[in-house]
Amino acid sequence: MVNKTFGEVPIEKLRWRCDPEALPFHTTETIQPCDEIIGQERALEAIRLGLDIHSIGYNIFVTGLAGTGRFTTIQCVLEEMEIKGKIPNDLCYVNNFKNPDMPHMINLPPGQGNAFKKEMETLIETFKKKIPLMFENENYLNKKKEVVEKFRNKQAEMFREFEKKVNKEGFALVQIQMGPYSRPGIFPLVEGNPVNIDQLETMVEEDKFSKEELEKIKEKQAGLINELEDIFKETRKAEKQIKEELTSLDNEVISPAIKDSISDIKEKFNHEKVHQYLDEVQEDISANLGRFREKEEAPSPIPGLVMPQMVESFSEYQVNVLVDNSETKGAPIIVETTPNYRNLFGTIERVVERSGIWKTDFLHIKAGSFLRANGGYLIFNALDALTESWVWPALKRTLKNQVIEIQTFDPFYFFSTSALKPEPIECNTKVIMIGDTHIYYLLYSLDDDFKKIFKIKADFDSVMNKDEEKIQQYASFIRKISDEDKLRPFDKTGIAAVIEHGVRITGKQKKLSTRFHLIADLLREANYWAEKDGSDVVTEKHVDKANEKRVHRVNLIEEKIQEMIDDGTILIDSDGMVVGQVNGLAVYNLGEYMFGKPSRITVKTSMGKAGIINIEREAEMSGPTHNKGVYILAGYLRGKYAQDKPITMSASICFEQSYSGVDGDSASSTEIYALLSSLSGIPLRQDIAVTGSVNQKGEIQPIGGVNEKIEGFFDVCKAKGLTGKQGVMVPHLNIDDLMLRKDVVETVKEGKFRIYSVQTIDQGIEILTGVEAGEKMENGHFKEGTVNDLVDKKLRELGIKIKEYEGRGEEGKEEKKKKKGKSSCNG
Repeated sequence: MVNKTFGEVPIEKLRWRCDPEALPFHTTETIQPCDEIIGQERALEAIRLGLDIHSIGYNIFVTGLAGTGRFTTIQCVLEEMEIKGKIPNDLCYVNNFKNPDMPHMINLPPGQGNAFKKEMETLIETFKKKIPLMFENENYLNKKKEVVEKFRNKQAEMFREFEKKVNKEGFALVQIQMGPYSRPGIFPLVEGNPVNIDQLETMVEEDKFSKEELEKIKEKQAGLINELEDIFKETRKAEKQIKEELTSLDNEVISPAIKDSISDIKEKFNHEKVHQYLDEVQEDISANLGRFREKEEAPSPIPGLVMPQMVESFSEYQVNVLVDNSETKGAPIIVETTPNYRNLFGTIERVVERSGIWKTDFLHIKAGSFLRANGGYLIFNALDALTESWVWPALKRTLKNQVIEIQTFDPFYFFSTSALKPEPIECNTKVIMIGDTHIYYLLYSLDDDFKKIFKIKADFDSVMNKDEEKIQQYASFIRKISDEDKLRPFDKTGIAAVIEHGVRITGKQKKLSTRFHLIADLLREANYWAEKDGSDVVTEKHVDKANEKRVHRVNLIEEKIQEMIDDGTILIDSDGMVVGQVNGLAVYNLGEYMFGKPSRITVKTSMGKAGIINIEREAEMSGPTHNKGVYILAGYLRGKYAQDKPITMSASICFEQSYSGVDGDSASSTEIYALLSSLSGIPLRQDIAVTGSVNQKGEIQPIGGVNEKIEGFFDVCKAKGLTGKQGVMVPHLNIDDLMLRKDVVETVKEGKFRIYSVQTIDQGIEILTGVEAGEKMENGHFKEGTVNDLVDKKLRELGIKIKEYEGRGEEGKEEKKKKKGKSSCNG
């Protein structure tokens, strides 16, 4: 037996300590608050590049863990760059008088959109008051009366001349009543009285009137009726002519005033599209002057019922200002917290008229964040946008074409009654999407357009190098949060404790965490406990208590598992030695909290050819990484012991009392130790728990969660009673990752608990068994009495025994054949 101590980790390696006395300040009150981005140089460089390049497709996709300061960094960079670029124009929609379903878009210098809207409102209000007065002008009324009387006199003269001719021919003009209307009719005169032709035909039948005379009367009547129709035609032409003359009169009187008012607006807005629009407005108003006349109150069909008056809205002359940049100071920066289709790209709203019919027009076109950010920057969360209907296709289309077409967002489009198609708007918006790495690579691999429209990836790291500069920045960050949240100042010990916590989060002594939301939470909670303690400053004990209380809030499951270990429900030995049994270490990740606990691993070996049987895999409870670890284990055995003989054995490996599945390869070295123990017959120490993956050469490789695993076994040993011999064996390459709890480090310092580091399987088996592992000698055998020698002999013995067994089986078969042959001969 040997007792080597070469594997014990020095105390100073178990936890990195930030020496408060080495900090160049007493409290955070003497520190300047942080005004820079900490630890994200790579991401900053990418963001600046994306913001500086204005070519199509140089939009930015920001990746990284939540809490690494992605959104804050973007805002700071935009402020740092002092983005004062050209203020984008106002965007307006106006009516298209020739095709109302296709409104025109007008862009105006910043602030002129609302000014133009007010000018148009003032113009229409002026016309509503001014034009009716002009229609009541005495000069206008006299001219109108002259035109009308001229027509009426001419019409009366025509009818007088025609009536004379009718009378001369022996006929009379008679008004015939037809319902509510009357029309002139021509009747022959008989004995001075007008008579209907039907009456004359009756008289002819009674021989009271000559048939020849009747035919002559009919012929004359037909001619007169034709002449009357010609007069009616002339009258209608005259009516049309008088209408044209009245319209011409209206234009002659009112058009100069309209033209002058519109010319005044043209002088204020020297823009080609505005002038074109105003020309259309002038033409439309001139053609519809009657709309500006005062309407007479229509009589109510029901006596006593007051009917509401329909008021002309003149909405077609209004201006819809989509984007108003009158108060914008530079390139707009829009943060869209709810990036659905309406909020991003706008929509065309619809309203229900009194008749119950859905209606819309250019005034119901609404802009989204994309247009409000035109010429600037639009920031939103990638996952929020991707889970919204229609957003991703519309975003791709808009970024590729640099044109946005506002459409109705209507999932039930078959209910839509609008064919409104506003004029497309050119846009130059820089989009910054914030998401995680998984979403980025998913889009990159599945959507070819993604590569073209998001050419800049800004990747935020969750850790940064730990050096004096970064420690100083951490302290400045503590001051910043203290000022923002009005916290108590932190003294040297409190600052050092926070920095140590930042190292602990990373799981590496050389790194500091950049997940500053976790650090900020710790600061607030430490301040809370300082307040409860009545302290004016936050010290190390308050930070430690905040950590302790945070763990207590979320470690219920850990405590339940510990209770089952204490009660013996979960079988874990922390003392003694057992063959083929070892304590492995597993990590339970609950998302907000991660902890480690030991798990008993057992191996049973026997003669056979099944090889290594992974019971977890056979039960379909083993993950792919764990399966790989078992295959590597088999490769290690073949390389070490099967160079001069085949390995003929059956070995079953089991995680005892495991009911929820196993994954990861951190137990592969543990499984080898249990297998070697089972083969050699040498018992393993149960007071040492093991973790570490292995390669086929027997080298121990680093694993994750090393601190949690050590602390998990420590808690079990502490509950069962510390003996001074208990400990944990970890890979040598994990030493730099150690950031153990203070109570664990103190217990190790007192010699009540031990941490071992190993580089190879041979080193580990010596610690677990107290027996030399044994090097392979030149003759191919291992040193006598060592673990490897016993394993090699056991494997050789199993091979010989299985060969002998198979040989006896063959001899039995031959004996049976001989007996059968003799029996046949005798027969």
